[in-house]
Amino acid sequence: MTTARKRTIPPPSEGESALVKALSDFLTANKAPLRLVAEDGTEVAVPPAVQKAVIDVVHLMDQGKAITMAPHNALLTTQEAADLLDISRPTLVKLLVEGKIPYEQPGKHRRIRVEDLIEYQERFRVERREALDRMTQEAHEAGLYNLDYPFIETR
Repeated sequence: MTTARKRTIPPPSEGESALVKALSDFLTANKAPLRLVAEDGTEVAVPPAVQKAVIDVVHLMDQGKAITMAPHNALLTTQEAADLLDISRPTLVKLLVEGKIPYEQPGKHRRIRVEDLIEYQERFRVERREALDRMTQEAHEAGLYNLDYPFIETR
């Protein structure tokens, strides 16, 4: 079994926070293509996909968040996968056993690919949106949107 390398970037330290904030503000204000300049003056253009990733990482760090990067073929433990989906590990295991998310079990521990988790998230998002649209349509057909409910102030 090969596991692709994951990398966690911690939130900025107190000393770095001001620099990260300044960089975040700079990237927000300047949408032009970025260029990296080495100490010896050599320059290289930053490809748009890399620039977008850098901007996303800097903005998250500016919010004080840690970031974990992993290639889509990375294999995660059940706890890591549950954390990524923001669900409990037992709930994730239930989804695995029900066949809703594919997994590998080379030994006694299950491993889940990041790409399979992302695919599940997208599928779940689409199903949830379709269910909400159906509920909205049914409520509209039943005339529930036409009812004039008085506003009740609770505070």
